[in-house]
Amino acid sequence: MEIVLDIKKSEQDFIAACIRKENWAQKKIYEENYSVMYPLCLRYSTDEEEALDILHEGFIKVFRHISKYTIGTSLTAWIKRIMVNTAIDYYRKRSRRRTEDIDDARGVSSNAPDVISEMSAQEIIQALQQLSPAYRSVFNLYVIEGFSHKEVADQLSISESTSRSNLVKARHKLRSILTLKGTTYDR
Repeated sequence: MEIVLDIKKSEQDFIAACIRKENWAQKKIYEENYSVMYPLCLRYSTDEEEALDILHEGFIKVFRHISKYTIGTSLTAWIKRIMVNTAIDYYRKRSRRRTEDIDDARGVSSNAPDVISEMSAQEIIQALQQLSPAYRSVFNLYVIEGFSHKEVADQLSISESTSRSNLVKARHKLRSILTLKGTTYDR
């Protein structure tokens, strides 16, 4: 059965249908946002199965808390925020906390060209999935999502120096992963 959203229905009516847990409305939200949210979850995960776990857990939260959505704001942005928080929660539950000090990262920095900017999306995802959960989370929050080190530290319950250190190490590890693959990028 194909569901068609009546253009005359207002956003308020649509959200009200989601609050009433009407399957057609929930299905529409899932289908409309899957293609944006799955790649986001993939960036935070180790593999596709873990990404799907995060995605589905995130959509459960979306539907559980849809009544908190503010009509007139971006529904996709609201869902994205929930997905990022779900990925962070997933990381917290599944990872052992490792704190790294910024002093450990001093010798790791490099002036080499930024390899990440030269990669395809698929290469980035595959490389990110090889990072430890701590490095992957900091890299995603800082580089992809645009959070400051203070915000990353608050989100992950780590210090700002640990956030900086993990970012430097994540970038270094990504370069190593690409080098091992035999991929070189010349500018």
